[in-house]
Amino acid sequence: MDSRGYATTVKLQEGASMDLRKLDQLELDGKKVLVRLDLNVPLKNGQITDDTRIQAALPTLKYITERTNKIAIMSHLGRPKGQVVEGMSLETVGLRLAELLDRDVVFVRDYTTEPLEQVLNQLDRNQIILLENLRFHEGETKNDRDFSQSLVQGFDYYVNDAFGTLHRAHASVVGVPELLPAEKRAAGFLVQKETRVLSEVQKNPRAPFVAIVGGAKVSDKIGVTLNLLNNCNQLLIGGAMAYTFLKYKGHSVGTSKVEEDKLELVESIYRNAESRRVEILLPIDHRAAPAFDESSPAQIIDGADIPEGLMGLDIGPKTAALYKSKIQQAATVLWNGPMGVFEWEAYSQGTMAVAEACAETKAYTVIGGGDSVAAINKAGVADKVDHVSTGGGASLEFLEGKVLPGVKVLSV
Repeated sequence: MDSRGYATTVKLQEGASMDLRKLDQLELDGKKVLVRLDLNVPLKNGQITDDTRIQAALPTLKYITERTNKIAIMSHLGRPKGQVVEGMSLETVGLRLAELLDRDVVFVRDYTTEPLEQVLNQLDRNQIILLENLRFHEGETKNDRDFSQSLVQGFDYYVNDAFGTLHRAHASVVGVPELLPAEKRAAGFLVQKETRVLSEVQKNPRAPFVAIVGGAKVSDKIGVTLNLLNNCNQLLIGGAMAYTFLKYKGHSVGTSKVEEDKLELVESIYRNAESRRVEILLPIDHRAAPAFDESSPAQIIDGADIPEGLMGLDIGPKTAALYKSKIQQAATVLWNGPMGVFEWEAYSQGTMAVAEACAETKAYTVIGGGDSVAAINKAGVADKVDHVSTGGGASLEFLEGKVLPGVKVLSV
C-alpha cells in the first residue's frame, strides 16, 4: 500500500487479468533500449513554454541511463500528418533533455534508412539518442509494420512511458513492442503510476467518492460518467454538458448549448444513478451572456433556469459554493472537465473555484487530464492535489473502463 492507502499492484482494466510488466523487471545492463516518451510539449517561437511532460519522463530516463547508455528516445510532437513540418521538430526538446539529464543528446533525423544500431554502437558513455518527430512519417499513425521494423531493429528492450499515447494503436505504441518478445517490453514509472492511480480511484475509492464531470458535450463524457456511477456517491455536473442535463430535468436554458439528440443518454445516466443511489447535482445558478463572446459581460442568473436570450457560460457563485462543500466532505475526488469557458476570465470563476476546492480538501484528489489539467495549472495549485494525469484522451478512455492498446501490449 502507498501512504494514502492505495494498493500498488497495477491491474489491467476490465476484461484483462494480467499485470503490467514493469521497468525494474528488465535486465538492462549494457543493453540497447528503445524508449517511447510523450515529449509533445507546447512551443512558441521555437521555445518550449511548458516542459512538464519532459520533467515527468526524467525518473524513467535516469533509471535506464544508470544501467546503459545505449538508449534511443522516440516521441511525436503535434500533428504534422506524415509531413516534415519545421515548427514541429523535436530538436529543441533534445536541447532541453540534454540540460536536464546532463548528457549529450544525439539528434537523429533520418532513422528509417540507416539502422539505428549503427548509431548506438558509436555512442560515447555520456551520449543518448533522440529521434526526430515520429509523425513526420505516415507509418507512425498507420501502425505500419515496415516502419515499426525500422524503429525496433537491433534493440533488446522496449519501454513505454508515454501514458498520453496509450489509447493510440500507432507504430511506436503497439507495432514496435509487438515485434519483441513479451518479456522484452515494459511500462515506465509514469505509466505505472497513471494506471495505478486511475484504476484505484474508479475501482476502489474511499467513500464518500465525489466525481466532478464537465466539458462541452454529454456524448464525449457518457462512457466516463456511466463507469464512475459504479463507485461514486455524488456526481457534480458542470460545463456546457450541464445544460443538456438541465433541459432533461425540465429547466429553461435560454440559448445555452444543448445536445437535443443526447437527452436519451442523460436519461440512461439518471436511471443508472438511481439504481446505484448516486446523487447527481446540477448548477443552481449561472454566469450567462447574450452571446458566445469573450467581451460579453457576465450576468449572474440566480436560479437554475436561464432566461430566453441568454446562454450559460459558467456555473454561478451558489453552485460553486455547493460543489466546494461536497468536495470538502469527500474522501476521494476525481475531476474531469471544466465548469465553463475557463479560458475567458469573466467565465473562469466556477472552474477556478473547483480547482481551489480540490487543492484545499483533505480528500485524495485526482485531476483526470485534458482541460482540467490546464485549469489546475491556471489556478496555480497543481502541486496541492495528489495526482494530475498527463493524458487527455488516454485518461478519458481509461476512466471509461476501456483496455488501452498501449496498456494491453505491456501486460505480462
